[in-house]
Amino acid sequence: MSNGSSITQFLLLAFADTRELQLLHFWLFLGIYLAALLGNGLIITAIACDHRLHTPMYFFLLNLSLLDLGSISTTVPKAMANSLWDTRDISYAGCAAQVFFVFFLFGAEYSLLTVMAYDRYVAICQPLHYGTLLGSRACVHMAAAAWASGFLNALLHTANTLSLPLCHGNAVDQFFCEIPQILKLSCSHSYLREVGLLVVGVCLLFGCFVFIVLSYVEIFRSVLRIPSEQGRHKAFSTCLPHLAVVSLFVSTAMFAYLKPPSISSPSLDLVVSLLYSVVPPAVNPLIYSMRNQELKDALWKMAQWTLFHRQ
Repeated sequence: MSNGSSITQFLLLAFADTRELQLLHFWLFLGIYLAALLGNGLIITAIACDHRLHTPMYFFLLNLSLLDLGSISTTVPKAMANSLWDTRDISYAGCAAQVFFVFFLFGAEYSLLTVMAYDRYVAICQPLHYGTLLGSRACVHMAAAAWASGFLNALLHTANTLSLPLCHGNAVDQFFCEIPQILKLSCSHSYLREVGLLVVGVCLLFGCFVFIVLSYVEIFRSVLRIPSEQGRHKAFSTCLPHLAVVSLFVSTAMFAYLKPPSISSPSLDLVVSLLYSVVPPAVNPLIYSMRNQELKDALWKMAQWTLFHRQ
């Protein structure tokens, strides 16, 4: 294959060779996918229906759940279909769509997590200015900026990656189309241009990470100065879930893209990609609902309303 235009499909990594293990992977992915759909769907519905949750924090959480639904729906259904039907192929257009939406949704999610850190910083460190700095219009603008940054980032990387000439076959050593794996198929030094873009992207992400860390340093300083134990507990209950989600997302994604080539292997790459692309969307609803009494009350109220109207 001399160039990318001659490739009509890619071959994704097979999870297993035996039919029994393929079906096991299908049922495992189906369980994770349904859990992600249920958890994020409940959070979106609860926030949309309960007027008490119409605050900046929950507005951003609703956007986060939408991004989680999109990101896990980009990769998992195709992997499930391949395991169920014992195939590996994905069309060129399907692969391009995966590359675009993975970068779009995960880029937007990281930007949104940065905005959510700012929201918590203002709420705890500058509570008197909260209504001014995070009014409804400002929240919409910040959420739109997060989505737009992800879109522009994805457009740039997708166009650049898929314009590269590919001559090392069409087998992608991953269960979805991932840019580092596609770069391995390139036969031109022009792939260094995409590597440069990835490095720039990582630097921007690192800048967001530093902002999040500095925000939480100030948050914890302010929380520890709160005189009442109940006040400290309430402040921590709104911050710790966000910090846990950021830690899980950043640690797995940065390891996936920055790990040394010397320790890279198909099995390790597969595990790391599962950790950053599948696990966070599935566990984020659980993390956010465990310590959030307002959200649990809204979910309980919604469940009671559903049961009452079914009777």
